[in-house]
Amino acid sequence: MEFEDVLYEVRDHVATITINRPDVYNAFRGQTCEDLIRAFGRAGYDEEVGAIVLTGAGTRAFCTGGDQSDHDGTYAGDRGLIGMPIDEVQTVIRDVPKPVVAKVRGYAIGGGNVLATLCDLTIAADTAIFGQVGPKMGSIDPGFGTAYLARVVGEKRAREMWYLCRRYSAEEAYDMGLVNKVVPEDQLDAEVEAWCSELVERSPTAIAIAKRSFNADTESIRGIGGLGFTALAMYYDTNESKEGVAALQEKRTPDFRGARRR
Repeated sequence: MEFEDVLYEVRDHVATITINRPDVYNAFRGQTCEDLIRAFGRAGYDEEVGAIVLTGAGTRAFCTGGDQSDHDGTYAGDRGLIGMPIDEVQTVIRDVPKPVVAKVRGYAIGGGNVLATLCDLTIAADTAIFGQVGPKMGSIDPGFGTAYLARVVGEKRAREMWYLCRRYSAEEAYDMGLVNKVVPEDQLDAEVEAWCSELVERSPTAIAIAKRSFNADTESIRGIGGLGFTALAMYYDTNESKEGVAALQEKRTPDFRGARRR
């Protein structure tokens, strides 16, 4: 199976899926989402695969969310409510009956932070940086990006992350429960391999049942996300949202309130 925006490798019963767009800090576009859906589907139902690793190419970023150069009101793809099926990517990460490990180097920002949150386990280099940016850019990630984040880090922290759009070090992310372990950057690959070597020794059926059991408690968030993405599609068509994209491209501070009055 060929992919355009991701790399796919299986070694020692571990499938590694790498977002391969380092020139744009591994931001995703429609094609990236399509590739991720197919790659997770392939790894998730391969009986020889016991664990899946999600990471980004290079050292600068795990993923920085939607590619804003591909965004003008809606994203340039032709699938999903907002032009790309990122909600389907989130769903497949939860639905595959294998543990998914996020291996985070560099920035995990915006939609990248959401992907790291959704993975079953997250291991970060000590140089990793986490955070949300939606309200700074005229966007939001509803459902799993907000409500599930609150389950992971708590309501107060989740609201802080989304409302203020600050950035957090790997150690801060660990302290709030967003990360399972932090290691020096040069030890990240070995640490993820060590965790995966344990995972692949476990009963795959027991892990699949455990994962579905964990997910059952938060499954209602999928419905919230569906409603949220419908609203998001309409929001992207407003002057307020478009102001965020324009300001980013023009490297200026957005005037959201002025845009609302236009």
